[in-house]
Amino acid sequence: MPSVREVAAMIDHSLLRPELTRAEVLAGLATASEYATASVCVRPADVAPAVAELRGSGVVVGTVVGFPHGGATTTTKVRETAELVALGAGEIDMVVDIGRLRDGDAGYVEEQIAAVVAAADGRPVKVILENAYLSDEQKVAGCAASERAGAAYVKTSTGFAAGGATAEDIALMRRSVSPRVGVKAAGGVRTLDALLTLHDLGATRFGATTTTAILDDLARRLASRDE
Repeated sequence: MPSVREVAAMIDHSLLRPELTRAEVLAGLATASEYATASVCVRPADVAPAVAELRGSGVVVGTVVGFPHGGATTTTKVRETAELVALGAGEIDMVVDIGRLRDGDAGYVEEQIAAVVAAADGRPVKVILENAYLSDEQKVAGCAASERAGAAYVKTSTGFAAGGATAEDIALMRRSVSPRVGVKAAGGVRTLDALLTLHDLGATRFGATTTTAILDDLARRLASRDE
């Protein structure tokens, strides 16, 4: 079983719910810092305060582009990315143009992702496919377009659609990209067992809101094993 530190280093602690207050965001940032998660994924308006709050913690501030529907123009997504990078965002999770992907317009999808990757200026871009709306063929096409465009990860979901990460989707996505592209599971990853199952299938990053519960559960299991 992995250590608490190893699992924390795979979690993007998610603070994306629209109703979160500033106090709730600050509490979430404190959680990410306490557990040394890979990153914290915040709403665009929270990037600057999150960067200031987490400076020196080692926790990367990530954020979202075209979220949650993906239907913004390429120009809008590029400008949003550039602004957020200038504010200190270290990772970008962008929502693919879901409708264009369903249309079979892989060329447009690839070009848009590539434009966001360029605007991110070397920072990892994770492409959210929103699998709940896609056929397996469309998921594979989205993964291929993401890799060709230079994305660092393909990601299952925003967490705001009807469905989230599934074992079947993680296995499919892992098969659909080369080893240089990671797979991020998001949407419904609320327990340690769910995380470990998806990790075994190839996911290496996880969007989670229940970070404390997941990591505390792991700590208890490890302590019980050592008794």
